[in-house]
Amino acid sequence: MEERIHALNPATPVTCCGQELNGETYAIAKSDMLIRGGDPDNMRYGNTLSDDQFGGYKFRYIISNPPFGIDWKREKKVVEDEHARGEAGRFAPGLPKISDGQQLFLLNGLSKLDNEGRMAIIQNGSPLFNGDAGSGPSEIRRYILEHDWLDAIVQLPNNSFMNTGIATYVWLLARNKPEHRRGKVQLIDASHCFEPRRKSIGDKRNDITGACRQLIMQAYEAFEHDAVYGDPEGIYCESKVFETQEFGYNKITVERPQRDEQGNIIKKKGKPVADKSLRDTENVPMTEDIATYMEREVLPYVPDAWVDDKATKVGYEIPMTRYFYKYQAPEAADSIAARISTLEADIAASLKNLFS
Repeated sequence: MEERIHALNPATPVTCCGQELNGETYAIAKSDMLIRGGDPDNMRYGNTLSDDQFGGYKFRYIISNPPFGIDWKREKKVVEDEHARGEAGRFAPGLPKISDGQQLFLLNGLSKLDNEGRMAIIQNGSPLFNGDAGSGPSEIRRYILEHDWLDAIVQLPNNSFMNTGIATYVWLLARNKPEHRRGKVQLIDASHCFEPRRKSIGDKRNDITGACRQLIMQAYEAFEHDAVYGDPEGIYCESKVFETQEFGYNKITVERPQRDEQGNIIKKKGKPVADKSLRDTENVPMTEDIATYMEREVLPYVPDAWVDDKATKVGYEIPMTRYFYKYQAPEAADSIAARISTLEADIAASLKNLFS
């Protein structure tokens, strides 16, 4: 097996490099990174999106760290042409917003995995949920989830990188999941799994130490739902496991009829005519029957409503924040009032000393 690697970084020039470890071919996806022991002679130069230097190559493992929120205006024509090729290209399922090309690098890497391949790619929060049902970003998520290629997502601590303090996520994808993980996706919140640095480096204020990594690996290997690893009052991570369908929904269009001056429903060919001004949409979880949802959530309030089945769209999103949200009761009013009284007294005393 040749030593090859594919870089998923759009900067120009892009350097690509590779190596073989334990008989497996690895791909690393950052122009300034090289796995220790790798052969720098395997590096190639080009633009990942518009000048694929490794067409036809397949890899067992890919590590990708593309830039967050970078636009793909320069590569627009080439990317759109390749998208039009369907499964013969790298971007068949859809295209993200022109202002954020992260998902293009995800698709690029996925297209280069062999049948047993696995990939880890770091992204910010937008690929989890941006885009409405039927949009490019949603269709990319749909493509990955319906093929059962998303294995897990790990939320990293904020301020883990030198050049950004925002929330970041590692997506783990596998072409062939182990049997016990098939049809499911594991979400790991490791945002509390860090130790503060004594001295920050740019925006990097937190370190993911060896002990932290062990906790994350423990959570991943256990593959348990609603499980906590570590000290909930200190360093810990939390795991949840969901069926793939949990992330899907049907966006339905709810219509209501036009009425004449007497309040009678206007019909055409025996069917009510929809009033566009009253049109609304609902997101119905894929795990729930649409008719049942309508009976419970809509018809008790607008009994003349119906669903335009032809307008229904399928969407997918992964709301990590909602799944790991923990309610915190607001501070009691008496406590707030007491703090305000104390502050007012301090201010009054300071003013008295200033003007006395």
